Formats: sequence, structure tokens, C-alpha cells
Amino acid sequence: MDRGIEPHASAPPVPPTPPFKCPFNRSRGLGRGLLAAAAWLLAWLLVGPAPASAATPPASSSEPPSCQEVRLPDIGWTDVTATTALTAVLLEQRGYRPQITVLSVPVTYASMRNGDIDVFMGNWMPTQEADRKPYIEDRSVEVLEQPNLTGAKYTLAVPAYAYEAGLRDFADIPKFADALDHTIYGIEPGNDGNRLVLGMIHGNTFGLGDFKLLESSEQGMLAQVERAVRAHRPIVFLGWAPHPMNLRFDLRYLNGGDSVFGPHFGGATIYTNIRAGYERQCPNVVHLLRNLSFSVDLESELMSAILDQHRDPQDAARDWLTAHPDMRAKWLQGVALFGGSAEALANAKPSGHWLDRLQAGIVGHKVPVGDSMNVFIGFVKAHGSAFFNGISTVVRSGVDGLTHLLQYVPGPLLIGLMVVAIWVWRRSVWLAAFVALALLFIMNQGYWPATLETLSLVAFAAAASTLIGVPLGIAAAHRPWLYAAMRPVLDLMQTLPTFVYLIPTLVLFGLGVVPGLISTVIFALPAPIRLTHLGVSTVPTALLEAGQAFGATRWQQLWKIELPAASPSIFAGITQCIMLSLSMVVIAALVGAGGLGVPVVRALNTVQIGMGFEAGIAIVLLAVILDRVMRPPSRSGRS
Repeated sequence: MDRGIEPHASAPPVPPTPPFKCPFNRSRGLGRGLLAAAAWLLAWLLVGPAPASAATPPASSSEPPSCQEVRLPDIGWTDVTATTALTAVLLEQRGYRPQITVLSVPVTYASMRNGDIDVFMGNWMPTQEADRKPYIEDRSVEVLEQPNLTGAKYTLAVPAYAYEAGLRDFADIPKFADALDHTIYGIEPGNDGNRLVLGMIHGNTFGLGDFKLLESSEQGMLAQVERAVRAHRPIVFLGWAPHPMNLRFDLRYLNGGDSVFGPHFGGATIYTNIRAGYERQCPNVVHLLRNLSFSVDLESELMSAILDQHRDPQDAARDWLTAHPDMRAKWLQGVALFGGSAEALANAKPSGHWLDRLQAGIVGHKVPVGDSMNVFIGFVKAHGSAFFNGISTVVRSGVDGLTHLLQYVPGPLLIGLMVVAIWVWRRSVWLAAFVALALLFIMNQGYWPATLETLSLVAFAAAASTLIGVPLGIAAAHRPWLYAAMRPVLDLMQTLPTFVYLIPTLVLFGLGVVPGLISTVIFALPAPIRLTHLGVSTVPTALLEAGQAFGATRWQQLWKIELPAASPSIFAGITQCIMLSLSMVVIAALVGAGGLGVPVVRALNTVQIGMGFEAGIAIVLLAVILDRVMRPPSRSGRS
């Protein structure tokens, strides 16, 4: 059936696989009709009848080839992940090729305007009204009138014990300010809920002007909630339904937030959005989208499989559809196949070839690397919480203390003291002038507090990496077997994706500066170890023999010969360590470490080009300052 697609002026070439439809609708001539009928019969024999769960045998879609690839975003919310996965699996079973990309909400809408994203399943209203409005006004995004979910909610929540203690309303939050550490926990920077909380803080709504929002991610926030519940501490965080958090924790939603999040605890309706003109181009896909209607229980069940059982979203969606053939049939009612062979491929049994069986056997007997790590981290978390809490307290107190000390000194005075210290250290008027201008520019752009937070984080990370790395490098230079044992570990530390470091540290230490600092130390540690080892192991033999000839002890030889000779390499390792620590700033912001990484991530998630360039330039200037200051002085005394 033709679904609103205008016929082309000239007939398109016959595709290799005939469409699964009646051949006599548009045939011209008996011979052409017979050929089409034979092709249709061959395709029917190859594909076979539709499954019994479908209400009617699906026709073949007459959409253009460009419709086969359906591009969907995953905004990082597990409920949207679940519904997007369900949609993708249903599209696959109709011969489409869904492509899912992880994007924030603002980037999703900007991509739909640019034609890079086709369908968005997670338009939460009214909280995303500000995100959606410009694109509705310029008609680059269309909203399907029928919502895909009703009965959701989205507002601030607290554990039940905090609610019983009197924290029941938005206006009660300031009364518990000290117990809450003046902190509200949100999800990814740039999220609409985070922006509502930031608006309350900036406007001092409900007396929240002295609070801060700790932004990270959905799972980062929930890990912090779990730590707070385990310690029976009060915590205020963004909560919503559907979500397994409502089953995992005994929580309560705060009253009094109607003016911010909307009535009925931020009662939400979730709509499906499509890019402008997509329904005219791909009506069969949109027909499926109009059929989709989810429930809170359905999404919670799928989300539990994803979060609690650690299932792949699309695998969980396939299993759910297999267990609920009636819902599958309802959603696929009237949805045609793309090309006519997808259903056979989706329902075909695996090939009996021995290579296919071998591959299936390999995949079916997965080495439990991830499960083993989950068990190990769970054991450590259960039996070492006091130890990790102690480390967290010490590290957080040190970094926060240095940050508060730097922030206590007036900005212009602190810049003046830094410039004088740099001139005394380097004796370079040009370097001192550059540092002064760079820091004044950062202050002018409004990133001075974030710069001080970043400076504290980098100082502690670099100091820790140096104190650990230099002695290890010296020991490895004197003991080749030790370096041979350390080398694969160092290779792993340098090649493992940096995001991986954040996962266990987040679970063990919670949100904040501590997981960011420890992840940064792990990432930067190989540099001082390797370069110290290189410097000490390449000290000229003549120098060592001269020291031995004059009767130098091993310690005298180390302090008076090896370390001075290796100092350029050691300084290079320390400088590289500082640069690597600074490069982790943006990544550490994802676990609530603060600093200049927060505006960068927020700019990325909200497509704010100006903010991104401002924060990026501030990071570059800070990196140049640290690099120039920490370089070993040249023999001429100039930088």
C-alpha cells in the first residue's frame, strides 16, 4: 500500500529483492506483470508466512531506501534507554537498521534540526518544555499527538527516614543544610532537572541560595544514594518514576515543588518526537511509533533487567517481546516489512554450519570477566566500607581545605602573590606578565572559583603521583626484575580507557572530588615511574664508577650522583604528570569532582558553544601556566 509517497516521474530500477506486495497494482503489460508475479511468489516462498502472533500478514513497505536506517538517541536515562531499545528491536524485526547514539537532550534536539536524528522516544513534559520549545517554533521537530507513556513523575526525593525526620517539603531543605552538606544531587550536567535545581539555587528559591548541585550521572547519583542509605544519612536527589529506584530504595517525593517541577510531584507525560518531514518520508516507521504505548510497570520491569541484572538493553527487550507476544502483535499491527525478507531473517534458526555452531559456542560460554569484577567490587564494598570512608574523608578534607584556603584570599591579591612567587622561582619578567594576564582573563570570564578547584585537584593528584611514582621508578631502575613485572601493569594503566577508572572509584568512594582524584592519580602515575626509571638507569657508568672509587655509599651515590644526573628526566616526568592530571579534569567532572570540567561538560550537553570555548580557553591557559612554571630552569636562567 502506498502511504503518501508520491510516485517518481520515471520508474525506479527493480531492486535485487522484490518487495513483498501484490504485483498487479502498478504493472504495465502482461509480460511485466508475470515477471513481477513470479518474483513475488519466489520472495513469498523464501520468506514464508508471517508469524502467528501477528494479526495480519504484513505488507511490504514502499518507503525509499534512506528510511531503512532509523537514527535514535539514548539520553542516558534508563527508562528512555528501555523504550528506545524496544523500539529498535521492533524496527529490526521489520527489516530496518536502527542506529542508537548516546546524546544529551539539548544535543538530541539540535541533531534533529540538522537531520542527524530521526526519532526521540523520551520527550518528558513539562520539564523539557524549554528544550523543546525553540524547535517546535521553528518547525524542525514534530510531536506525535499520542504520548507513549503517562503517569510518570519527576521531582526531588529523599529516603523515607529523612522524610519521617521532617524533611518533607522543598521549604524544609534549608533546615537540614548542615546534615545535607549544603548539597543536592543531580544527574548529567545540562539535564533539564539539573537546570531547574540550579534555577532555584541562583534565585534563592526556598532559601537554597547557599546550596550546590553535584552533577554526575543517573548511576553516579544512585550510587551516592545507596551510600547515604547504608549510612542512614539524609540526602536530597532527583527522583522519578518509572525507575527501579522506587523498588530498590524506600524513598519519598518532596511536596511543595509544584511551581518548579509542576503539579503532582512533577507529573510527566512522555511523547515521541520526530524530525520535520519524517512522517512523509517514512510513514511505515511513524505508523509503528504511533502504535507504541508503554506503561510504568512495563518500563520498570525492563529497567530492572538493565540495571539490576546488567542485561544489554536490546537483549532484554528481545526477551521481553518473546515473553509478551500479544503486546508485540499489538505494536506491529499494520506495520509493513521493509523489503520483504526481514521477518524471515529475524525468525530464522541459526545456520547448521560448523563455523556458526563454533561461534555460537564461543559466545555462549563467555569468560566471566565482568561478573568476577562485579563480585570483587561488591565484596570490597561490603567489607571495606570503613576503610574507604576513612580515605575519602582524609582526601576530601585535604582537597577541600586547599580549595577553601585559595578561595579565602581575594582574587587580585592571590594573583599578585602567584606572580611574585613565579618571578622569584623563574626570574622571568615575561613569564610573570603572562601568568598575570592569563589569570586576570580567567577571572574576567567568570571561571575563577572553578579554576581554583581545578588547581587544588591537579596539585594533589600531581603530588600523590610524584610521591608514589619517583620512588617506584628509582627502585625499578635498580632492580630490572621489578620493572619487568611492573611494565604490563603500567601499559594497562596507560591504555585502559580513562572512563573505566571512574566506575570502581565511584562505587567505593561515592560522588565528589575523591573518585576524581584517585582516578587521576591512577591515570597519571605511569609517567613519573617510566621517566624516573629512564633517567636513573641511563646515568653514565663513568659517574657511578667515580663515586664508587671515592668510597660513596649507596645512599650517597643515589643523592649526589644518580638523582642530579637524572633530574631532567625526573622533572619531565613530573611535568607530564601535571599535564595528564589536568587532562582528566573534564572526565573527573562526570563524578562530581567540580572545577573547569563542569562548564565544559555542561556546554557539551546543552550545545552552548560560547561556554565551551570560554571554559576550554581557561583550561588551556592553566595548562600553559603549569607547564612553563614546572619546567626545570635552563642553564641560562631563562624560561
